[in-house]
Amino acid sequence: MATDAPARGQERPGNVPWVVPVAVALPLLGLALLLARPELDMEWEHHPSHFWIVLLTAAVSVALAYVTNVAAGRYRDARLVLISFAFLSAAGFLGLHALATPGVLLDSPNAGFSIATPIGLVLAAFFAAASTSSIAGPGGPIVLRARPAILAALISLMVLWGVASLLRLPPLDGPPPPAEGVGLLTILGIVAVVLYAFAAWRTYRLYRQRGGTILLTISVALVLLAEAMIAVVVSRNWQLTWWEWHVLMLAAFLLIALGAREEYRRSGSLTGAFGGLYLEQTLARIDRWHAGAIAAVATAQAEGRPVDGVLDQLRSEGATKEEVALLAGTAEELRRLDASFQPYLPSVVTERIKRADEPGAALPGEERVVSVLFADLAAFTTFSETRPPTEVLEMLNSFWAAVVPAIDDAGGVIEHFAGDGIMAIFNTEGDQPDHARRAARAARAIVAAARPIAASRPGWPTFRVGINTGPAVLGDLGAAERRSFAVIGDATNTAARLMTAAEPGQIVVGRSTWEALGDDARGIALGAITVKGKRDPVEVWRLEG
Repeated sequence: MATDAPARGQERPGNVPWVVPVAVALPLLGLALLLARPELDMEWEHHPSHFWIVLLTAAVSVALAYVTNVAAGRYRDARLVLISFAFLSAAGFLGLHALATPGVLLDSPNAGFSIATPIGLVLAAFFAAASTSSIAGPGGPIVLRARPAILAALISLMVLWGVASLLRLPPLDGPPPPAEGVGLLTILGIVAVVLYAFAAWRTYRLYRQRGGTILLTISVALVLLAEAMIAVVVSRNWQLTWWEWHVLMLAAFLLIALGAREEYRRSGSLTGAFGGLYLEQTLARIDRWHAGAIAAVATAQAEGRPVDGVLDQLRSEGATKEEVALLAGTAEELRRLDASFQPYLPSVVTERIKRADEPGAALPGEERVVSVLFADLAAFTTFSETRPPTEVLEMLNSFWAAVVPAIDDAGGVIEHFAGDGIMAIFNTEGDQPDHARRAARAARAIVAAARPIAASRPGWPTFRVGINTGPAVLGDLGAAERRSFAVIGDATNTAARLMTAAEPGQIVVGRSTWEALGDDARGIALGAITVKGKRDPVEVWRLEG
C-alpha cells in the first residue's frame, strides 16, 4: 500500500471569505449584461488566442487528471477515481475543441470539434456529481472494479469523436450551429448545471467539516464550470459571451491546480495534495497504515535495533522520502515522550493504556490475588525535622536508587511513592503464580540494600517492610479529568498495617503470605497482633534471611 500522506486538517473549517462569492457572482453578472445589451457583446475572432487558451486549459486539466488518477490508484479511493475521470473528460473534449480552430486541421469550422466542449463539460458534470454521491461511498467497490473499463470507454469515445469529426461523418459533419448549445445541448446544459451545483454544494459541505484549501478551490471551480456551461449554451461564436466560457474553464482548472499546489507544499507529496478529498474509509485505512508504520519504527528504536530495515520496507510500500523522514521523526518523538513519562507511571498502567481500545478511556477494574508490599523509613519524621530539606531529598533518592531496582528485579510494580514510603504489587497481570515469593525476595533485597547506605551515613533511618497476600481490585481511581491507578482491597490495607508493626530492618508478613512462601518461609512467628482498622487480631511472622 502506498503512503503519501494526505493533506487534511491543515485549515480550520469555517465560513468562506466574502471575496469568494463576489468573485463567483461576477461572471454571471457580466454574462447577463452582455445578453441584455447585445451591442456590448463585441466580436473578436483571433484564432491563435483561441487555440492557445483552449490548449492551455486542456493541459492543466490533463495534469490534474493524471495526479488524481495516481492518487486514486495508490489509495484505491473511488471518489478520486471519479474526479480524475471528470478532469479527463473536460480535458479530452476541450482538446478536440482546440482542433476546431480554423487553420489547425481544417480550413473551416467543424460541428464535431465545435460542440466537443459542451459534451466534455456534461460528462465531467456527471463524474463530479457521482464523486460526491453514494456511488463513491457504498458503491465505491463497483467503481474501482469498473475503473479500467470506464477509462477505456472514455478514451475510445474521445478518439472516435475526433475521427468522426475529422472525416465529417454524420451527425458530426457540416458547419457548427450558430450558437454552441441549442436543442438537445440546451437540455444537456441544464442537466450539467444542476449536477455541477449539486457537486459544488456537497464539496462545500465537506470543506465545512474538514477544512483544507483543495476542497474550497474545487467547490468554487465547480461553480465556475457551471457558469461556463451556461455561457456555452447562450454564447455567440467569437463574441465576448463565447470567449467568457473559455476563460471560465481556464480559471476553474487553474484554481484547482493552485489549491493542489498549496496542499502539496503542506503534505510534501503529489498524492497528498488531494488528501482532503479522500473518502472516510480511505482516510481510516491510511491512518491505520501510518499508525502501524510509526509503531514499527518506534519498536525498532526501543529495542535498539537499526531502523534502516524498517524504513526500507516503508519505501518499498510507496512511502516518499519526505514521509519516511516524517515517520522516523514522529516515532523518535513518541519514543522520547514515552521515555520521559515512563518513570512517572506504573508499568502496568502504561501497558494497559497501550492496549486500550479507546484513548483516554478509564481502565476497567480487574480482581485477582496479589501480594502487596509496603516499605517506609522508620523514624523518618524525626530525621526530617532535624535536617535541611536538601539533605532529606538526597537521603530519599539514595535509598530509592537501591530500592527501585530490587522491586523491578523481582517483577513487582511500584504503585506509588509517598515521601519515605513505597507500595509495590506483585501479580498485577495474573502471570506470577509465585508472587508471594517475589514479594519476599524484593523485601529482603530492600533491607539488604538499605543496610550499607544507612551504615555509611550515621543518623540516617532504615527500612521496615510489610507484606500481605489476598484478593484486590486493580483499576482507575478518580474522575475523567484526573485519574490514578490504585489497588483496592483488604490485602492492601493489611499490608500497610503490618509494615507499621515491623521494627527497623525487619520484614513482617501475614498468614496468607507465609503459607504461600512454602520453602522460602524462613522466620519467626510473632503470634497474633492487633492492628489498626482490623477487628480481629492478625497472625504475623517476621521473615529472616
